[in-house]
Amino acid sequence: MPLTNSQYDEIVREYDARQLKNQHLLQAKTEDAYRRIPRLKEIDDAIASCSVAQAKRLLDGDQAALDDLRSQLLAYRAKKADLLATHGFPADYFTPVYTCADCKDTGFINGKRCHCFQQAAINLVYTQSNLKDILQKENFRTFSFAYYSDSVINPATGMSALMTAKDAVAKCHAFIDSFDDTFSNLYLYGDTGVGKTFLSNCVAKELMDGGYSVIYFTAFQLFDILSKGVFQKDVDAIAAHQNIFNCDLLILDDLGTELTNSFTTSQLFLCLNERILRRKSTIISTNLGMNQLADLYSERVLSRISSSYTLIKLFGDDIRILKKRASS
Repeated sequence: MPLTNSQYDEIVREYDARQLKNQHLLQAKTEDAYRRIPRLKEIDDAIASCSVAQAKRLLDGDQAALDDLRSQLLAYRAKKADLLATHGFPADYFTPVYTCADCKDTGFINGKRCHCFQQAAINLVYTQSNLKDILQKENFRTFSFAYYSDSVINPATGMSALMTAKDAVAKCHAFIDSFDDTFSNLYLYGDTGVGKTFLSNCVAKELMDGGYSVIYFTAFQLFDILSKGVFQKDVDAIAAHQNIFNCDLLILDDLGTELTNSFTTSQLFLCLNERILRRKSTIISTNLGMNQLADLYSERVLSRISSSYTLIKLFGDDIRILKKRASS
């Protein structure tokens, strides 16, 4: 993820603030435990004293010091564990608190950027920090089948809106479960308000929680960035092209609502084709069926999607209208 020096420094400052916040949290927990169990502080002080004493012995050439230190530390830790258990504290109460346990809030693992740093860069470069707020509201935990009718039948499939929604959710779970092992893409389509964007957000939440990099664009936003790179030679937009091609998951929402022309058609094909070649997954949500897709874009775009995407059609009532009626 290409970053300017100022952008990099901004992310590093966020990590510094995160570490400081979590250190203060652990310190507050420790002080609370000391107040409630004074013996704990005595044990921690004894651990510090014996560590210094054994270090001096080791520097003086006493090779038995290290073994003595290990046995003493084990004894002290056992006493601490007994005290915590007796007073109803969890065994891991003094374990350091980390926002990202993988990199321990350093942003790096073995000298390479952690997945959390990569997503922080995406959030900064594409101003997508609000995506996490959206995903707190739109995820599988909040997804409801109550808005899909069991009596409205799709004559093409013989399945009700409810059965179709359940099948769509199952396919999305399968997409997530096999994300590491199987390259696949999703094409969510259907009328306005049937839950396409909500369902793509559910998938995004699961994958972001799993440490994968996710970029979300409406079709208008994507083509705007691509056009700036091609026509204005915008440096940031040009750099963004590679990020768009290389992120673990690209979500393209509301395809077909942008102004379509020969440029958007060619760029859509380029984007989809590049990500297929690089085996990077994409989710497209749109109102366009296959015939409309071919008419609006091209047979080449249709070919790529029909051959490389799992097609998921949702249908039923407009959920937004149903929610408004229920709240009024």
